[in-house]
Amino acid sequence: MARNTQASFAQMGSFGVNVFSQDELYAIHCSTLDVLQHVGVRVNSKEAQEIFAAGGAKVDPKTDIVKIPSYIVEEALRSAPSTILLAARDPKKDYILESKRVGFVNFGEGTNVIDPLTRKYRPSKKQDVANAAKMSDYLSEMDITYRAVVSQDFPGPAQALHNAEAIFPNTTKHFFIGADGVRNARKLIEMAAAVAGGREQLKERPLISFNVCPTSLLKLIPECTDVVIEAARVGIPVNIISMAMAGATSPVTLAGTLVTHNAEVLSTIALSQLACKGAPCIYGSSTTIMDMRKTTAPVGSPELGMISASVAKMAQYYNLPSFVAGG
Repeated sequence: MARNTQASFAQMGSFGVNVFSQDELYAIHCSTLDVLQHVGVRVNSKEAQEIFAAGGAKVDPKTDIVKIPSYIVEEALRSAPSTILLAARDPKKDYILESKRVGFVNFGEGTNVIDPLTRKYRPSKKQDVANAAKMSDYLSEMDITYRAVVSQDFPGPAQALHNAEAIFPNTTKHFFIGADGVRNARKLIEMAAAVAGGREQLKERPLISFNVCPTSLLKLIPECTDVVIEAARVGIPVNIISMAMAGATSPVTLAGTLVTHNAEVLSTIALSQLACKGAPCIYGSSTTIMDMRKTTAPVGSPELGMISASVAKMAQYYNLPSFVAGG
């Protein structure tokens, strides 16, 4: 596929707060549309495939590759809301996600803690989830709560439910949680509806948001897609967090990683909007680099800051609320 040289193309001469110019953001957007239309994403959920196909995407049932035409993506970006209410049990702590307003939240999900009494390093437990939620609720700097650690004293498939049971009574703020599959998502919705006073009340004031993660490179697994579909239908916001590693599961360059990251997030937003137009979506990122010596994903690296700044600008370009990892 050939492209002629662009005229009047603005570039950033050096790194700054504006990591990319508007022209560079547009170029990344166009490259992303090319990837989605001509390369596609692998979608392992049959229900998601059916929704994509009904919306006009090309689905290959033999390979599970879904190729999404540009018009579907751009229509999804127009219908996804630019302002999202993250309702809290205490209405005074409601948080509005909107352009150019910055809020803070603790990160997760930790698997080990230093015991506050014995000072020993051990796997996290359900009580630690509750304690972390209570601390986040107390800190005025934290606008919402994020499940900081995991209930490892319970079986993996049920941990999301125990996490929620520990968080609900210990925070009056909105909180983000991973559902780890559609069965848990439905149970979490039932729990949230009981707290909110019913399904309609929950839809009007969503007390929780689901974290979902596309799998790099360019793969949407059922644990992501089916939760997105369920959340869209009941009005629960989804925080779509790509976790690519530059130099491993995505290109080593900043722009190349941002294209693949963007393709994973936009394909998930497209699915959400095809499932229910206007469903609330957050453009998320925990994308970082791979440490070539230790083969780890360093969250505190300078490159993560650069990627997160780029993701925030990309979300602003689309007029979508964003969530990015900090160092």
